[in-house]
Amino acid sequence: MKKISEDYFIKKNDVDYNPTIESTLSQDEKILWRAKPKKSSFVLNAFFKFFFVALVWLAIDVTAITLLCVYAKNLPWFAILFLVIFFLIHLIPFWIWIASIVTVSRRQKLEEYAFTDRRIIIKKGFIGANMQSILYSSITSINIRIGIVERMCKVGDIYIVAGKDKYIIEDISDPYFIYEKLQKIANDIKSDILYPNSLRSKNNPGYKTSYHLGESKDK
Repeated sequence: MKKISEDYFIKKNDVDYNPTIESTLSQDEKILWRAKPKKSSFVLNAFFKFFFVALVWLAIDVTAITLLCVYAKNLPWFAILFLVIFFLIHLIPFWIWIASIVTVSRRQKLEEYAFTDRRIIIKKGFIGANMQSILYSSITSINIRIGIVERMCKVGDIYIVAGKDKYIIEDISDPYFIYEKLQKIANDIKSDILYPNSLRSKNNPGYKTSYHLGESKDK
């Protein structure tokens, strides 16, 4: 059994709370593709996400506050304080929507995606970086979605399911091309893991079989 060096777990540098994708790569790991979400689409999606819910929620609360101001002018101070706190809390969906708009530029700046020869890396965050790694061997499905905003901005979203976890690569250019390449990378690497070269025969009648459709040869 190979002995692990005693300094294997010794921290070499200070903690980096905003690491780059390069800093997370293992030895000899190569980046095949990398990209950031397109800013115009990313901002528009952040704006329209929960927009109508936030708008309706705000309209209901503004109507309620207006009616209270008209018909309950002589409320004691503690009742007014209670109502102010109540509506501030009740408007949480609206505040969440506002926060997503305020922070969208920062989040788009930090967000980045990469395909390496070993895994998919998704970097997200606002204050610090949240790094997610997806092994190709764990991927069970890859799907693509292009909505109205994505079509306008000529981008798309790629949805990845790996086991019980789901991931999104958002607002990337050339989505169909990237979708096709990702499927090929995942399939090739899975094949290498399940069927290494030493186990592959030169003549494999079960792989890339040709199907002949049309008139039956049976007489």
